[in-house]
This record gives sequence, structure tokens and C-alpha cells, in this order.
Amino acid sequence: MWDEAVTKYDFGPSHPMDPVRLALTMGLVRAFGLDRAMEVRAGRQAGDSTLRLVHREDYVAAVRAVSADPGAADGSYGLGTTDDPAFHGMHEASALIAGQSVAAAEAIWRGEADHAVNFAGGLHHAMPGGAAGFCVYNDAALAVARLLELGAERVAYVDVDVHHGDGVQAAFWNDPRVLTVSLHEHPRTLFPQTGWPEETGGPAAEGSAVNIALPAGTGDEGWLRAFHGVVPELLADFRPQVLVTQHGADTHFEDPLAHLAVSLDAQRAVQEACHELAHAHADGRWLALGGGGYAVVDVVPRSWTHLVAIAGHKPIDPETAIPASWRDEVYARTRQLAPARMTDGRVPQWPDWDAGYDPADRIDQAVLATRRAVFPLRGMLT
Repeated sequence: MWDEAVTKYDFGPSHPMDPVRLALTMGLVRAFGLDRAMEVRAGRQAGDSTLRLVHREDYVAAVRAVSADPGAADGSYGLGTTDDPAFHGMHEASALIAGQSVAAAEAIWRGEADHAVNFAGGLHHAMPGGAAGFCVYNDAALAVARLLELGAERVAYVDVDVHHGDGVQAAFWNDPRVLTVSLHEHPRTLFPQTGWPEETGGPAAEGSAVNIALPAGTGDEGWLRAFHGVVPELLADFRPQVLVTQHGADTHFEDPLAHLAVSLDAQRAVQEACHELAHAHADGRWLALGGGGYAVVDVVPRSWTHLVAIAGHKPIDPETAIPASWRDEVYARTRQLAPARMTDGRVPQWPDWDAGYDPADRIDQAVLATRRAVFPLRGMLT
């Protein structure tokens, strides 16, 4: 899914969510010829009836109002804050990103595509009645809600952004048809200070919310061990009809807004794992979204180009040199030097959970906390 107009989702020159990350990602996708290897579509802006699948009518009206007159934003509804400054066209740009994710979900459900990617999406913090954490409309939740509206009975959402996927969890807190799984930095040290293992779903959906909270400083081995120690078993048990995943690139060790130490190569390994899990447990139906990521030259474009390539069954060898044309584009747009290869030079490895665990290890403690909180509620062995 791509429309150049998504780059109008722009909070201003001093904001960390620079839309150049989207333009550079699409530029790298094109430099590798991936746009010629798969269909590129542009979805329409989500209309009010679609937005109301998740968002309150008064909130949508408030976004429209500040979109027309940004100077009127006073912080109510989370609009006009440091995180979410108001800007002209805010509603249109936000609704377009939401519409892209919804259109991708529709294409998957109707059998027009097995996989779809909207790397401009993944705006997982927006709540039904307010903006939060750089997110105005929650395209991820809207895509899931649209799948349910179309008749899906089981949708799994897996979020590997460094921040807790709180808005999606909130949208489906009491809905057993949706399994939300979030792997993130521990809420003690990072926004939004939610995503504790004990958050397991509402009274009608106990065990449908899953949170793996990892200590600051977690690197490749621990991150991958935690993912594989929880996610595959849950998806095998839940048997989703569609897998929706969010791939915020802000877990990276170069990201300026968080404290994990994950490499591009580990991010790629999780993207591959999600692809495999979709085929194993969701009949291949996979919607992949972007998310956070504030190392806008060195990390985000490479990470999400790998995601597009994997979804398009055209995976890029990590050792591949980056085309000179894209490196020139980077310099022209940002006056920064671009990375030379599609790798950080790491070889992702992790010890298998089934081989045993160390109760004194902080990563294993995090995994155990999640398994003990959720697995019994689902009738699974911890």
C-alpha cells in the first residue's frame, strides 16, 4: 500500500516522526525493484463510518476541527500536545493512512492477496477518544475491526514495536475474537507505562491480551528468545484466520527514543518468523504494518524494505549492497550518509525455550511472567 500523500502526516520539522522515513523507505523499495515484483495499491481515506469502528464520533469531529484550524488546538483529545501537534490536513493524512490499512485488510479477506504491507501504518497508540504517542487514528485497530465486520471470527495482532501496543489492546480488551500480543520495553522505563504481564483482557475475554515486558538493554538474543518463547505457541492455540503484525523499528540500538539494543538483522528474523507463522496458522493471510522508528535514515528504510521483500516472497540477502541511486537520494534529501548494506553484521541466534530456562535470568523472568499470567487462562501449559 502506497500513496505519496501519506508523507503529509507531518508534525513539523522538530518532531522525531519525520515523514522522510516513509519516502526513503519507498525509495529503497523501488531501488530494489520490489514495486515491480508485486502490486502497489493506494487506498482511499477512511470515511467516518469506518473510523467509528474504533473511534468516537466526537473525537473524529475534534480531529476535523483542528485539521482545518490548527491554532484552535488546546490539548483536548490529545490534540495540540508536544507528542501530537496539530497541523493543517491532520484529518486527511491520518484518515489516508487508516484507509490504506483497512483496504489492505479487505484485500486479504476477499482473497485478492495473501499478504499486504502498509509501512506507513502501525499507529497503535491512538485511543477511541484521543490521540496519543504520535498517533491520531489507530489504523491497526481499524484494520482488525474491519476484518471482524467482514466476518472474521479470530484475528491475531502481534506488535513488536518497542512501545506497548496500548491502543489496539484497549480497542479489543473485552473481545475474545481478537488476540493481542505485544513485545515491548518494560513499562517502568518507557511510554506509555502500560503493558504489564498482568494485563490479560477483560471479563469476557480473559487471556486475549498478552504482554511481554522486556528490561531496558535487551539485545538480539533476549528479544528473539522472548518472541519465540511466547508467540508461536499462542498462535498455534488461537488459530487465527488473519495475522496482523506491527513492526515498529524503534527496538533498534540506534533509536533515540527507547532503550532496547536490537539489530536490523534480528528485526528481519522476526519479520521472517511472522511470515512463517501466518502460513502455519492463518492460511497465509498476513497484514504487516510499520510503526515507530526514529533513526530515519540508518534503520527505518532498511528494516521496512526487508519487510516488504519478505511479504513479497522476494527476500533480500542481508549482505546485499544498497543501490547507489538510493544512497544519492538519501544525501539529497537529508545531507546524511546512507548505510552501505542491508545488514548490521549480526547473525541472529537465540536459545530455544523448550531446552529449559534460567529463573535468575531477566529475560526468562519476563517470559515466565507472561506465560504464567496468560497460558492458564487459555488452558495451555506454562
